[in-house]
Amino acid sequence: MLGRIAELAQAHALAVMGSVQRDQENLPDHVQTLVLLGPHEPGFWETFTASPEYMDGAPDPMDRWSRRVIDQMARQLGARAFYPFGVQPPHPFFSWALATGRVWSSPVQFLVHDIAGLWASFRGALGFDEILDQPARAAPPCATCAQPCATACPVGALTPQGYDVPACHAFLDSADGQHCLSGGCIVRAACPVSQTFGRRPEQSAFHMRQFHP
Repeated sequence: MLGRIAELAQAHALAVMGSVQRDQENLPDHVQTLVLLGPHEPGFWETFTASPEYMDGAPDPMDRWSRRVIDQMARQLGARAFYPFGVQPPHPFFSWALATGRVWSSPVQFLVHDIAGLWASFRGALGFDEILDQPARAAPPCATCAQPCATACPVGALTPQGYDVPACHAFLDSADGQHCLSGGCIVRAACPVSQTFGRRPEQSAFHMRQFHP
């Protein structure tokens, strides 16, 4: 089944970022296996920007695109769709991700993925009422890494001691911070795994504009 899910996801430039079973984590009612979905690179940005949601100029284009695509996948697979947005209280994607064995807390406390690195993100998840086989767990990349992320932030806003959000916003308002706005967070980009992921700078700039309008 995971192969079928991955095949359908890749048709929309999405990837299976990990899966978790009920005995590993607290899942929604009647869900026995939860499969997390995120961008597949290269190709996600090109797929998204060709969508009607991106081109219609209405708010929240990526969230609307995610709902359309993942709702469609849920119907095809007999699953339920869950999202990291649009619901209160929010679904615990952070803890779900940690339970997959493919995602860990990084030295700067952001999530790091075995393939996406610090570019880890989730567009949604599919919940199944059956136990699905799971792939072998990956090795944590930070254990053998020099951890350049810990010292990459030029103003020390994102470090192992925590995230100083006001300092980050102040830097993004400065001339020196324009590089982060146009190409994405320097700390996330410093991760060696991130550097092999193939994420487009335009996608990072899109997300930075949502974070710092």
